[in-house]
Amino acid sequence: MEKGQRRQQILTHARQVFARSGYHAAKVDDIVAAAGVARGTFYLYFEDKRAIFEEIVDRLLVRFGMAISRVDPKGDVGAQVQDNIRGIVRLLVEERVTTKLLLSDAHGVDHAFDRKIQLFFDQVHSVLEEALAEGQERGIVGKGDAHLQATMIIGALKEIMHEVVVRGWDDDEEAIVAGLFAFLKRGVLTGE
Repeated sequence: MEKGQRRQQILTHARQVFARSGYHAAKVDDIVAAAGVARGTFYLYFEDKRAIFEEIVDRLLVRFGMAISRVDPKGDVGAQVQDNIRGIVRLLVEERVTTKLLLSDAHGVDHAFDRKIQLFFDQVHSVLEEALAEGQERGIVGKGDAHLQATMIIGALKEIMHEVVVRGWDDDEEAIVAGLFAFLKRGVLTGE
């Protein structure tokens, strides 16, 4: 097996172990057993359990950025915004384990690790704030403090995703997209 495939195999099984046991209870031994690799092989690719989680978080952040498309004010703004919401919700549901770890399981490991999680949310906030500021310039987003708007949107999204991935709320994707869009339509978007 190639190095890239082996690394991915370990990541995939680590995600499954985290899902089953939670971050705190998961052990490197559990990950290597699930992946079917020797302990030494694990350490060829990752320094420790935290390093593998950091890579999982980093990969999610990249995918998060790719899930958001620039909104064209000449097109159907509402449909484009709903597509962006759908992409984000779908990603967070597909990455249920990572989402759950980010929202609840991995907090309190240590200061550096908590900072890593906060950095993830800070980067998401920055991307959203930039998009909102650009939307204001283009007349798609109502005037206001883009930082505050981004904070409110992320707060709503985090709470909904917490309900879905941590508490098992089984609302379907389209209902979530419609609810988030209605929230944005009333509070952030113009002319929608």
